[in-house]
Amino acid sequence: MSNINNIKTIFKREFKSYFDSPVAYVFLVAFLMLIGFLTFGIAMFYERRQADLTPFFFWHPWVYLLLVPASTMGLWAEERRTGTIELLLTLPITLAEALIGKFLAAWAFIGIALTLTFPVVLTTAWLGAPDTGAVIGGYIGSFLLSGACVAIGVFASALSRSQVIGFVIALAICLFMLIIGFDPVINSVSQWGIPAFIVDGLAACSLMQHFDSMRRGVIDFYDIVYYIGVMVFMLSAAHLVTENRKAS
Repeated sequence: MSNINNIKTIFKREFKSYFDSPVAYVFLVAFLMLIGFLTFGIAMFYERRQADLTPFFFWHPWVYLLLVPASTMGLWAEERRTGTIELLLTLPITLAEALIGKFLAAWAFIGIALTLTFPVVLTTAWLGAPDTGAVIGGYIGSFLLSGACVAIGVFASALSRSQVIGFVIALAICLFMLIIGFDPVINSVSQWGIPAFIVDGLAACSLMQHFDSMRRGVIDFYDIVYYIGVMVFMLSAAHLVTENRKAS
């Protein structure tokens, strides 16, 4: 069983490393500016004259698509490039503990960025009476979605010592898992003669599909289990990749 204290140690080390350079602050500012621009500039939040956060949450997956891979690409790649991964793995911690600690640190960092968007909720509440259930569901869904993307980023970072390659792989996987549930994609796949149950299974794997239901205020246990499953699967894959590299 993983030692909680070891996970906390890795978590504190990684979380602190985000704020040891200006990169964290640049990321947070970029995240907030991009969310604000897409919500108020592109989606015309004020012009809609509706006190709801539909356009706000709509853009979250696409912002995560770019910024989460950027924030996770160095989690393992930088350790490999600098050679500190050997030192890390000689410490009295398991590989699983290191992976979980790094994942939780990156997820917490994204969680801070998400929390800083709360003034949008206050603005909406000032303009009208937004659906509280939709707001809560949207934030829970967005946080779980970001966790799934972070887990994908951890896996991608474990594949190469190059941060750029890690970024590209994470972006590609996240994009695939976002659009796989879109009707045009599903219709195209169906035309290949693939059985309907496989097509439905692919659609059920879409990150977007599960997020859409939650941002409407429908918090389904199945959706929560799905996101947790993605995190566990991606972290397990990262563990397998790192273990194989260590053994070779």
